[in-house]
Amino acid sequence: MRSTTSEERARLRNLSRDELTAHQLARLRTLVAEVLPHNRFYAEKLAQSPLRLESLAELSQLPYTYKDELVTAPFAGEFAANLTFPLSRYVRYHHTSGTRGRPMPVLDTPEDWQWWIDGWQFVLDVANVTPADRAYLAFSFGPFIGFWSAHDACAARGALVIPGGGTNSLGRLEMIRRSQASVLFCTPSYALRLAEVAAENQIDPADLDVRRIIVAGEPGGSVASVRERIEATWNAKLVDHAGASEIGPWGFGDLEGRGLWINESEFIAEFLSLETGEPAADGELAELILTSLGRLGSPVIRYRTGDVVRPRHHVSGDCQFVHLEGGVLGRTDDMLIVRGVNVFPSSLEQIVRAFPEVVEYRVTVERDGTMDLIVAEVEDRLHDPQRIRRELKLRLGLNVEVRCVPVGTLPRFEGKGKRFVDRRAEPKQATRKEP
Repeated sequence: MRSTTSEERARLRNLSRDELTAHQLARLRTLVAEVLPHNRFYAEKLAQSPLRLESLAELSQLPYTYKDELVTAPFAGEFAANLTFPLSRYVRYHHTSGTRGRPMPVLDTPEDWQWWIDGWQFVLDVANVTPADRAYLAFSFGPFIGFWSAHDACAARGALVIPGGGTNSLGRLEMIRRSQASVLFCTPSYALRLAEVAAENQIDPADLDVRRIIVAGEPGGSVASVRERIEATWNAKLVDHAGASEIGPWGFGDLEGRGLWINESEFIAEFLSLETGEPAADGELAELILTSLGRLGSPVIRYRTGDVVRPRHHVSGDCQFVHLEGGVLGRTDDMLIVRGVNVFPSSLEQIVRAFPEVVEYRVTVERDGTMDLIVAEVEDRLHDPQRIRRELKLRLGLNVEVRCVPVGTLPRFEGKGKRFVDRRAEPKQATRKEP
């Protein structure tokens, strides 16, 4: 597979909708023709479906793909069930984070891996990464795919790549200083954690050479209060990115923090209304459905991501891809309905992070009958939970119980933050009556 050039990527970003639809249809036909003869999962799944699609609208006649299917198919074995080729064709092993069930191993061929690298180039274009940059990846380099692909994409671009595994946060800060790293890759949570460790050790992140921070793994990169705090602390511009091990690197943000764009040159996006389950209108809250067009070894067709987004078409600027206002707003299984109000964890984070005195927080949700109850624990240097409670009431229209806890007692995160504790499915403890 030939790597794309910056000129080709710019052309793809500016295709008209008709041109983009024709591009996607041709890629989809190629995918189906090359995958079906060898991919048992999709050969069985699409056996009753039309395989010669005459228009992109006919994609809706194909069944959805669910993550559970990739794990539980009778022939899945050790790996995801959607492998197209014999194992000898694959050279990359990674697995999903396991935040929603057990980790699922996914494999990539050399051609698929090049596709990952090319997808990342859209992100690096936005961040203006050049061969003169030094990219520090504050990441453990375990089996999580995201920053392995970022590592190779930066190397392919000619940047000096500095892996940050095998050390602690203070050690990483020292490596960033010594290497004069100009681009930092991490999760939003870890950008804040590094800044916290820096402050504890009399280091000012703004004095380091980092000028760009590229984040992924959490909604925080498109949450204004989180983004602003990171940028102010590091004196650097932040670029958001979205992807998944089983899907690919599907989204990229911009330097203005306007949300995410779906890379429609490599993915077909569909949107299902959360309210009706039908195709969503422009600007409506929806679940994101993705079809990857270039990953032949581990394809996904009409994959239910579970990500909640608000799609916008025809957004002005130098990119004509569909835009996701606010990025990924949450997960369908994280949505809370409290007194008839829909609330996502990212909405709570936006409000809590707007208080500069709040160091860390955690939100716990429990079920009381048919209603969700929300409790927010905050490490607040002012020890004034009422001002946070009032702002949550004003912005969300909900009464959220806010409790202060000592600074340093809540968990910190290197990877994806786990600040949302969902106890709604747990059996309610019976209250023992006094004799």
